[in-house]
Amino acid sequence: MRSRLLPPRFSGGLHDARTATVIGRWLGPAFAVCFVTGLISHLMQHPPGWLADGVPSRPVWGYRLTQGLHVASGIAAIPLLTAKLWAVYPRLFTWPPVRSVRHALERLSVAPLVAGAVFEVATGLLNIAQWYPWPFSFVPVHYAVAWLVTGALILHIAVKAPEIRDHWTRRSPGTLALPADGTDRRSLLIAVAAATGAVTLTTVGQSFTPLKDLALLAPRSPDHGPQGLPVNRTAAAAAVGTIRPERYRLTVTGPRSFTLTLDELRALPRHEARLPIACVEGWSKTAHWTGVRVADLLERAGAPAHARVRVVSLQTRGGYRVSELGREHARDPLTLLALTLNGEELSPDHGYPVRLIAPNRPGALQTKWVGRLEVLS
Repeated sequence: MRSRLLPPRFSGGLHDARTATVIGRWLGPAFAVCFVTGLISHLMQHPPGWLADGVPSRPVWGYRLTQGLHVASGIAAIPLLTAKLWAVYPRLFTWPPVRSVRHALERLSVAPLVAGAVFEVATGLLNIAQWYPWPFSFVPVHYAVAWLVTGALILHIAVKAPEIRDHWTRRSPGTLALPADGTDRRSLLIAVAAATGAVTLTTVGQSFTPLKDLALLAPRSPDHGPQGLPVNRTAAAAAVGTIRPERYRLTVTGPRSFTLTLDELRALPRHEARLPIACVEGWSKTAHWTGVRVADLLERAGAPAHARVRVVSLQTRGGYRVSELGREHARDPLTLLALTLNGEELSPDHGYPVRLIAPNRPGALQTKWVGRLEVLS
């Protein structure tokens, strides 16, 4: 006699709507912060044409804050997502699989939500460790899946709104109807909160430097690197080679194009700026820079006040060889072609002999080994 295949049974008392709702109240804001700050980062790195001149250069710490929040909220989401999935996974085996239109919509939203959320936190974590064991480009795929997850999450919340409302507080009707296991649930939630706090506290110091000594699990330290500042791409990785000071030339093209030797560039009026380097991997650190204002070079080249600037590196391979400065950044008095870092001549890995440093700008766009400025109309 053939036995009928039955769905598995789950006896755990905390796989209930109240546990899922409480964890979801924490996970939802973490995802929201991560999505919004990731969107800001994407728009600053790849601004559409209508925004190219509108990316603000102030506050100087703006990108440092948003990217630090992005990585911190993404890391905090890891234990929260794990606990959320543990609380709800028995529902994947409910029978019959579809009971109504509302139930069908709920299940329809779950597949992309779960798969996308796991993909986002996993690839985001590997990105901050700078390990890319996949054949696709991380940035566009991570960005596209973020929109997918956000849409699925909004649909899921809309469908589950009645159940969320019924279990929102300890005195809500749905919560009161559950078996009395409040002590166990409280212990679980305390453990989840403690785990979330622990991973945040031991990683956030890579961007929030007052806590850098506690950043035991952070993949990067803001103090480790040439001249006390981390680097993502070394001179060797960028195939820059040895740049001889006597052969270096900075070319500025515009209505009145000109070329400067390194000695001529060094002889121009210098200005100081205390600005952070903030990277998409979540680390950041403030440093003291001196150099020549980009605005002064544009003035000499006869650039119009509204002009954008293309900054071209001497590097021969790798991404971000070329970046653009919108009007706000190009004319900001803190935007420099830096010649020194923390009182010392730039090391090769930090862009010797000349690099760009600008306020409120992604680290990937702080072009190193600058050889050319092109005024764009």
